[in-house]
Amino acid sequence: MTITPDAPTETRSIDGVLLTPKEVKIYGQESLMPSANVAEERLRRKQKLAGALRIFGRLGFGEGVAGHITVRDPEFPDHFWVNPLGLSFRHMRVSDLILVNHHGEVVYGEYAVNRAAYVLHAAVHTARPDVIAAAHAHSVYGKAFSSLGIKLDALTQDSCAFYENNVVISDHGGAVVFEEAAGRDFAEAFGQYRAAIHQNHGHFTVGASVDEAVFWFVCFERCAQAQLAAMAAGTPKHIPHESAVYTREQAGNAMTGWAHFQPLWQEICRTDPELFD
Repeated sequence: MTITPDAPTETRSIDGVLLTPKEVKIYGQESLMPSANVAEERLRRKQKLAGALRIFGRLGFGEGVAGHITVRDPEFPDHFWVNPLGLSFRHMRVSDLILVNHHGEVVYGEYAVNRAAYVLHAAVHTARPDVIAAAHAHSVYGKAFSSLGIKLDALTQDSCAFYENNVVISDHGGAVVFEEAAGRDFAEAFGQYRAAIHQNHGHFTVGASVDEAVFWFVCFERCAQAQLAAMAAGTPKHIPHESAVYTREQAGNAMTGWAHFQPLWQEICRTDPELFD
């Protein structure tokens, strides 16, 4: 390695590279733009979905056959890809995913869909054309927090991503949701929020990509854990409104959600290459 520390600023270099300002990008940024080829875009969404489900498994979000992540098909937007009923998050592969229409019928694949996944997710996908992916699992802190019937507060920098952007849904809370009318009620109450706390059930998050929806789920889970701990220890101090809004706009936007998912994606790709099968 050649280093020239005493050279004029404009000629300083390391290994022949001039130490001048460079154009830079976010790691993995090339995957932000949808592919012009619908088959390639479908495969990319399915790969992210299979990887995200494995991440859920790694983080301990599995609870029997409960929990699901869905992603809208790029060619047939009234259909979504989802994990089949009964297969472990930790074992999910691209080839295992099933395609379901908004009537709950499996149209691609040979395994059944969790009806609760269809009823709630189909309703949200139908009501929210902006939602490409939605995530839900029976995670410990999400379940515990949902029993309080309160919104997530702006207590930490991370929780500001959900400031004025999460809602409590009490209807049908705690009951297994199998009826389509209950799904429509849920979607209506969800509105345009990023996260919904289904009382006595758990939390749901949505996004413009699998990356975003899944990271917001993980982030909400950890924020719920932090709020529960703070409430148990004493009386938490809330972040002032102006600061919470500023932080939400700067560090809680869709791009930030996508970026935060990338390290999780890199790790699962390195350790679980069979997810691409």
